[in-house]
Amino acid sequence: MTSLFSLLLSLALLSLSFLTTAVSASEFTFQEATIESIHLAFAQNRLTSRQLVDFYLDRIQTLNPSLRCVLEVNPDALAQADEADRLRAEARGGKGTLGNLHGIPVLLKDSIGTDDKMNTSAGSYALLGARVPRDAFVVERLRSAGAVILGKASMSEWYSIRSWEMPRGWCARGGQGVNPYVKSENPCGSSTGSAIAVAANMVTVSLGTETDSSIICPADHNSVVGFKPTVGLTSRAGVMLVSPRQDSIGPISRTVSDAVYVLDAIVGFDPRDEATGEAAKFIPMGGYKQFLREDGLKGKRLGIVRNPFSNSRGSTAASIFDQHLGTFRNYGATLVDNLEIENIDIILNPSKNGEMGVLRAHFKHHINEYLGELSNSPVKSLADVIAFNSNNPDLEKMEEYNQDGLIAAQMANILDEEVVKAEHMMKKLSEEGFEKLMKENELDAMVTLGLRAATVLAFEGYPALTVPAGYDDNGMPFGVCFGGLKGSEAKLIEIAYSFEQATRMRKPPLSFSSEFHYQYYYEQSYGTM
Repeated sequence: MTSLFSLLLSLALLSLSFLTTAVSASEFTFQEATIESIHLAFAQNRLTSRQLVDFYLDRIQTLNPSLRCVLEVNPDALAQADEADRLRAEARGGKGTLGNLHGIPVLLKDSIGTDDKMNTSAGSYALLGARVPRDAFVVERLRSAGAVILGKASMSEWYSIRSWEMPRGWCARGGQGVNPYVKSENPCGSSTGSAIAVAANMVTVSLGTETDSSIICPADHNSVVGFKPTVGLTSRAGVMLVSPRQDSIGPISRTVSDAVYVLDAIVGFDPRDEATGEAAKFIPMGGYKQFLREDGLKGKRLGIVRNPFSNSRGSTAASIFDQHLGTFRNYGATLVDNLEIENIDIILNPSKNGEMGVLRAHFKHHINEYLGELSNSPVKSLADVIAFNSNNPDLEKMEEYNQDGLIAAQMANILDEEVVKAEHMMKKLSEEGFEKLMKENELDAMVTLGLRAATVLAFEGYPALTVPAGYDDNGMPFGVCFGGLKGSEAKLIEIAYSFEQATRMRKPPLSFSSEFHYQYYYEQSYGTM
């Protein structure tokens, strides 16, 4: 009875605290909550990490059967939230300091390893039960920053390499991910679940991975911010790789500032990923939050590339994009319009650019290395994965999609002459195309409508940042993509943040929105006092 009375008294005091602080601060809203608003609610004792995690778990339970974007929730998520609340209480008493993501729930793409009770399966049943040797480096950094690891997000199985016929966003474990804005439209992949969950307010932020378009495309299609850093800025150690020359780990969020909070937490040198040694020189003293400037467009020189990107999204999107160009000018940017990327037709043509052959060969090589480090794994090589699929046709839903892509990868080799030639061609296409465009026009960023420029930025590991920019006549989202030379994250953040603050185009998906204000959810969850 005493403990029950204490609980009721604590809840009553919390309700009273909310009522008194609401006068001096805007009411906290779970929907579209940002890291800054959550931290403010924490500081004002209007929210706990447990309540936040409870809310997201309820959203996942309610919406995931329709959206199919979360493969599993972390059974330790509530315990992590309770620990975050305990440490926050200690910090108020002058004991210890808190990380910038303290108590913030984060979803991870299902190819990012966690040494806990969850699986890391790339969407496939072949890896259920396998144990990774350690947390991925980016997961270590998230935990150090205080984040709550909420669960694993669905993805295109084996990064869509499984089959040429397989639609983006499908995996055997989760089925087909669903776009929360237009259910019949492509949610895009391979970081599908990471984007859908953030868009539908099922988590604060998430992590995705990109080889070519796999952060930018789902972010664009689901009206969220996607940030693919320069290759090597974030470590790939502990993450299933497709290609070390292209793969990057980055945040997906509802705002640019939230993406930057996550980026600050996960960048840094890692001796297990040699690419981080070269990229570490790009990380600024004081981190990236200092570049969240509303006047960030002022003085920037932007290269506008319309062909062939603007024509691919329809007349409504193209018209809105033109309006955004006016915003860039009004906020002090200089535009160099109607630029052309040399050999763009080759760059965007998979049958000519050689990229697919390179990616298959690299995937085989690196997935074999990754699988070899696992314990308790049913598969130890790509050949084992193919055999598992063949031996478990019902489990892996072979009647729906075959594994011709995996078989093609098994036949490839990184030392094959055509693979080596293709790598040289991709490098040359980048140097004579995107790099030449940027340097000759002295640009701070390239600006395009939609996502297709992600491929331009993929070949040599350049950074890309997409921001919600509008919706077409059918309600389908589209973004504006900002791309820069290696290490130009600071400029991209300034430009993207200024654009976002000036336009504020993102809207939550109507079909999956609910105006859950703090007091309403509090009363529903804990009762009225």
